[in-house]
Formats: sequence, C-alpha cells, structure tokens
Amino acid sequence: MSIQGKQFRTEITAAGELKLSLETVDFPDPKDDEVLVKVGASPINPSDLGLLFGPADMSQATFGGTPDAPTVTAKVPDNMIRLIGARAGQSLPAGNEGAGEVIQAGASDAAQALMGRTVAILGGAMYSEYRLMKVSQCLPMNEGVTAKEGASCFVNPLTALGMVETMRQEGHTALVHTAAASNLGQMLVKI
Repeated sequence: MSIQGKQFRTEITAAGELKLSLETVDFPDPKDDEVLVKVGASPINPSDLGLLFGPADMSQATFGGTPDAPTVTAKVPDNMIRLIGARAGQSLPAGNEGAGEVIQAGASDAAQALMGRTVAILGGAMYSEYRLMKVSQCLPMNEGVTAKEGASCFVNPLTALGMVETMRQEGHTALVHTAAASNLGQMLVKI
C-alpha cells in the first residue's frame, strides 16, 4: 500500500518564471532492498540554492496557491533565460541530504535491520515528507541520534575534507574560510 506525502518542487516555466510549490506525491512500497524514510530534517545548503531559485529575482516574488498547496513565483530576468533552458518546464524535487526514521522496509535482511532506525540519507528530493531509498544509500545513526543531528552528515563533511585534502596536496599550510561560524567553518576548525 503506497503512502502519500508532500514534496517541495521547483520549476522554471518556458515563459521564464520560477515556481516553487508543495505537491502531493505517491510514495510506493519499498522493494526488497529499499526502505521508506519519514524525513525528519533536511538542511538548506548552498548547493541546494541553485536548483531552488536559479537566477530568479526573489526580491519580486509573489505568493499564491492554497493553504494546502502554496506557491511562490518569481520572474527570471530575460538575460538569464538561456542559462536555464535545459530545465525549463520540468518540476524538480529539491534537497540534497536529510535524515529520518525508517517506517517501512523491504523484505531483505539489510532493509529489515533498518526498520524503526534513524538514518541519514543522500540522493536528492529530501525536501519531502517521505523518501524511498535503497538500503545502500542509508547511513544508520547510533541509538539516540535525532534526525536533526544526522541530517547534515554528507555535504558539509565531504566539502570540508575535500578542501583540506586539496590544500595539503597543493602544499599549502593554511586555509582562509570567511564563514567560520557556519557548519562548514566549524568542521574545518576541527579537522
């Protein structure tokens, strides 16, 4: 029995207008090697912003829709339309990473072992109530770790490690990061 839930979507229309929306989508039952995660937390990283807003002028955004299906629209400047041609007319799910509780599991032993567990997940479409994932895309959290605590365990940690490794490979002895109070900055300090 599939389950329905809300999913945050972003679309740039052929007319050059950004449309952000909450849509009701069906989430199918998990296959043998899959789990259904009730998403509890998902960060907004800089890597999410390009897909979310593209080159739209958000200072001129308008709000519409209904309480159950709100929308935000904003004009994409004419000189930027060519940059987004490939995604025109496509309603795309957003959100790179997140975490939540496994509420349904496929028949495999690996899937069943995750039932009821909090897992961190990476794979797009995380600004959603639910997310169907392969078991191999789930990182089980230790007992007591919340979805909020596990939601940022891919993008920023890998960025921090990549920055430090690049610095070392290129023979640098220091790194200047101007957003030191950010999550990424705090991770860099600890490395």
